[in-house]
Amino acid sequence: MGFPTKVQLIKRQTSEQWYINFPSAVAQAMEFGRGETVEWFIEDKETLVLQRPEAPARKLKKKPRARSSASSRP
Repeated sequence: MGFPTKVQLIKRQTSEQWYINFPSAVAQAMEFGRGETVEWFIEDKETLVLQRPEAPARKLKKKPRARSSASSRP
């Protein structure tokens, strides 16, 4: 599921700034911290990648799901 977000532009006399805000649910799920530094990379014109050099350690590790006998029936 995606989170649609508008790009904002603030124009000043000598400069302009572009803003993209993270929805609260995304920021909380990612455990962003106030003042955290992130890096943006342009993969192509449709993909912008955000990298967190100092991301917090994972709390939960994904485990492979056990196959049940019911799902293996033809």
